Amino acid sequence: MSEDIDRKAVSHGKNQLAGILLALGAMVLFCLMDLQAKYLGQTISVTQIVWARYFGLFVIMMVIFWPKRGMALVRSQRPWLQWIRSLLLLFCTFAFFMAIQYMPLADAVSISFLSPLLVAALSVPLLGEVVGRHRWAAVGIGFLGAMIIIRPGLGVMHWAAWLLLGVAFGYALYQITTRMIAGKDNAVTSLFFTAAVGAGLVTLIIPFFWSMPVEPVHWLMLGSLGIIGGLGHYALIKSFEFAPVAVLAPLSYTALPWNTLFGYWVFGDLPDRWTVIGASILIATGIYILYREGIRGKA
Repeated sequence: MSEDIDRKAVSHGKNQLAGILLALGAMVLFCLMDLQAKYLGQTISVTQIVWARYFGLFVIMMVIFWPKRGMALVRSQRPWLQWIRSLLLLFCTFAFFMAIQYMPLADAVSISFLSPLLVAALSVPLLGEVVGRHRWAAVGIGFLGAMIIIRPGLGVMHWAAWLLLGVAFGYALYQITTRMIAGKDNAVTSLFFTAAVGAGLVTLIIPFFWSMPVEPVHWLMLGSLGIIGGLGHYALIKSFEFAPVAVLAPLSYTALPWNTLFGYWVFGDLPDRWTVIGASILIATGIYILYREGIRGKA
């Protein structure tokens, strides 16, 4: 009997390790996608970059999932909510890719860490959740961390920082709508809606923004942009099959060291001490909120 329990524990540990490795790999892929978007933005329009990102994701979905699932991919119990969710992510993608043309990658991703705190705050009016004083305190401290990064009123705040605050707010709403859909629609269905809505809408306007890439490397990066993002999403979905949210959610903060490394390697950008301090506060408060949610879930 004890040997059976030991074998189950070992198997569970291996499953969690697989989930952790998949989630870490997804973060690296997402950071590579951001790096390519910033690099390509120096020569071609952001709209063209967003189109490549979504069209590539749509192709990935059609190749991997359509042969097995067919029309089941588009069957949703809440299609209007899927549309809202997809439009929110499309806005966040546009705004983030625009903002990183004017800000270092590390600064941009640090401000985006405000999103989990906004989820905690917005879950009260939108989901009817009860947020205790500990989590409200964490939200307040997290906002302080964000203000340390963008430093309004000190003559260093770029307009792109305001855009990133909009991204954090939009992504928080995206996460809340994802919670509303959870248990109603399959995760793959949600991802297919994201790809189809984004690719469809941006394809309608791409003729007005298209500019022919000159360098072969630009063609290569445009072609790989959506594939990298699609594989990142797929790895993230698979990771939740092996490990719980409480284990995987904090791994999203590994985006900061990767974006710092990529930003320095390609553009020579390094975050200043205020960005490091503010990002540390945001990460600490985000992990604390996850911890408090875990306690509440057990209760």
